[in-house]
Amino acid sequence: MATFTQLDPCIPVIVEDKGTGFAFAAIDYGQEHALIWVTAIDETGEIWCAPNPKVRVQGNWTMGRRRPEMPREGGCN
Repeated sequence: MATFTQLDPCIPVIVEDKGTGFAFAAIDYGQEHALIWVTAIDETGEIWCAPNPKVRVQGNWTMGRRRPEMPREGGCN
């Protein structure tokens, strides 16, 4: 059974290959699955359900958190 949690406040995130946005909910399918972040993308207004490995929290200067680098797929860099 899945658990759907509405986030309050929303969390500013970066979704790999989609851009920045705000996660406004999380879906948890249990211990054998990655958490799913329901995210509104800033640039396009699209809503994506992104798996946890593709999502990073945005940087926050006040909190001392630098902007994260997203992993690149398929390269040797």
